[in-house]
Amino acid sequence: MPSPVLPLTWHLAKASGRRGLHSQLLAAGAAAVGSFLLLVMIAATVGAGDRAAHTTWRTPDAVPAKRATAVQATTTTYVRREPVTVVNLAQLPGRAPTPAPPGLHGFPKRGEVYVSPALAELLHRLPAAQLADRFPRVTSYGTITAAGLASPDELVAVVGRAPGDAAVSKSAGNQNYYDEDLTKRAPVAGFSATKASVFTAADQGTVLLGVVLLVVPVVVLAAAAGRLGAARREQRLAALRLAGATPRQILALTAVEAAGVGAAGALAGALAYVASLPALAEIPYGVGAWYTGQLWVGLPWLAAVVAAVTALITVSAVTMLRQVAASPLGVAQQADPRRTRAVRLVLFVGVLLYIWMSTGDGGQLKTRQLLALLALFYGAFWLFGPWVVDRLGRVVGRRAKRPATLLAARRLSDDPRGAWRTVSGLVLAGFVAGFFSVSALGSEGPSHHGQIAVITANAADARHTATEAREALRRAGVTATVIVTGEDAYDSLLGGVDGVTAQVSGGPDRLDTAVTALTPLGSGRYPFTQEYVSAPDDTVTARVAAVSSATLVLNFLVAAASAGLTAAANVLDRRRVYGLLRLSGTPLEVLDGARVRETVIPLAVLAGGTTAMGAFGAMQLNKAAGTTMNVGGALELVVCVAVGALAVFAAIAGSRPLLRRVTAGPVPTAD
Repeated sequence: MPSPVLPLTWHLAKASGRRGLHSQLLAAGAAAVGSFLLLVMIAATVGAGDRAAHTTWRTPDAVPAKRATAVQATTTTYVRREPVTVVNLAQLPGRAPTPAPPGLHGFPKRGEVYVSPALAELLHRLPAAQLADRFPRVTSYGTITAAGLASPDELVAVVGRAPGDAAVSKSAGNQNYYDEDLTKRAPVAGFSATKASVFTAADQGTVLLGVVLLVVPVVVLAAAAGRLGAARREQRLAALRLAGATPRQILALTAVEAAGVGAAGALAGALAYVASLPALAEIPYGVGAWYTGQLWVGLPWLAAVVAAVTALITVSAVTMLRQVAASPLGVAQQADPRRTRAVRLVLFVGVLLYIWMSTGDGGQLKTRQLLALLALFYGAFWLFGPWVVDRLGRVVGRRAKRPATLLAARRLSDDPRGAWRTVSGLVLAGFVAGFFSVSALGSEGPSHHGQIAVITANAADARHTATEAREALRRAGVTATVIVTGEDAYDSLLGGVDGVTAQVSGGPDRLDTAVTALTPLGSGRYPFTQEYVSAPDDTVTARVAAVSSATLVLNFLVAAASAGLTAAANVLDRRRVYGLLRLSGTPLEVLDGARVRETVIPLAVLAGGTTAMGAFGAMQLNKAAGTTMNVGGALELVVCVAVGALAVFAAIAGSRPLLRRVTAGPVPTAD
């Protein structure tokens, strides 16, 4: 005998009418948004790793001199305060041919210059005295293809040199004491290195930080889709259960309906992700925009996300029916108080103590450990939230003096999990806002902007180089103060290294012209500026800042969407209660006010608590890093929380017309 589940599910879906269709459309929309955002997060993580892999060939790994076939010297110069990676290559005589670097059709011959498309455009746009004269003069530049680049906006040059050229000499690999990843020389036999460029090495780690902070609100949004229409579904299935349907049939009906809606929405989100790949690739991060292929996650990931979102919605819907299967009469009479237990508080305190002990001993934790602790904190707060909402409802209910407040308190204590789901997105976003707004990452060392440094072999060479530097700058039309520095001059870019520094007057064009004019004096080393010195710290700080800003924005958007979705679903689920209240004479303004208070009360307590926790964690991080608190962070924090709260309230207000339609012209019913 064929199973009646599918026909009955279809019949009940059609019989639910327009209101049931509204719930299903909202659920599908939430599933689509969740699927889209999850795919974008996976794409950013995978793409950041792919970017880093495309830069490993530039950091040479030394091989024994007997096996070496070429010499590679990679360095970094700056133009318009943007890094230009320069790879100097020289084929050793009498050795086997060296394979072509990634992105080139062959190993560069002496005098050949290959540049990335972005650098080629810059070379044609800027005067030669500001950039082109730093490289050998050629009639035309070769092109580095995408195989050798991390981004279409990346500035990279590959220069073919002679083995005796100063640019590939041993001194060229001793640029300064700051960071060997910016300048490094080694004998090589190919380009199979594994260490990523300093400009891409931190990208994937910071993206993962944003993913951990954002994945919980996204999962909350997707799970909320499975609970849409829960009250209507419970009443309907409770009636079927009382009529003789088995628990297995009840669960099957719900699973089929939720899986169909979830799959349709998740597939729509996946298609939206595929269609938006070209637009997503234009969003800059780190070294620039993306190649579209870097953001393609592949069919396995696509299918996995669609299946995961579908399963999440299905499980979320099925778990709402435990009371239907166990006590259908209680559900039909709406006798389930949905209380929460104090074990949630115990677990939350236990997790906080564990996190405190794990991070309070001063030890250095790995990135994965920190991410795991952060995910654990989110999970603990997810368990703790409904318990707080339940207690808030009881306390407010005892002290309520207005009808709207009393109704809101009853709703909080009757369904604390549902009330928590409405505000959970913004509550968790408050932690992110508190952390990133107060944190003060970055170096607080001395700044020497406008200064250019040239390293020399010794003090005698420095005095001779200073004379040449003054003449070169004069010919270039640059006004600068040139001084000789030595081991006792630490207040300069050279930091006690023998060389020459020039303090340049004017804007970025004057600075770039001065760097180009001083390039021939470095004996194979490029002159460097403050951007070069602070690049390792500034790169990480910039990535964290970009990820934190994007995470904050997306957190608040997802929180607003989740709150609006849940508010609309609550109106549809409670239409019978709202209708009875309207019949008893309750004004519509009171019902709407109760809905707002139902959000404001837990939001003020819980979001305030998580924001304070985030700020405290940031201050502890600042203390460990030896930095002071971000002075402007307090104002930024207030703005973030205010904007997020307004977004949530706007989303809730969007369901006000729905409340008006649901309660318009109520009539008595048999029940």
